[in-house]
Amino acid sequence: MISLVDLEINQTGTVVKVGGGAGLMHRLEILGIREGKKITKLSSMIMRGPIVVKVNGCQVAVGRGMAKRIMVEVD
Repeated sequence: MISLVDLEINQTGTVVKVGGGAGLMHRLEILGIREGKKITKLSSMIMRGPIVVKVNGCQVAVGRGMAKRIMVEVD
């Protein structure tokens, strides 16, 4: 189990755990990121900036702080 930040580009995994408060959980739920969902990391910047992922056939950008709280099991 690794965080979304540590997932390699074009690597797919299943969301296992989302840590954080109710506000973060709600925001990610709106984006379609929840436990049990398949997620693919499409791109990220070297040091900072958002991470672009594909979930439910849509591309969404997630801030690095949020991505550190999303734990993924690599497929």
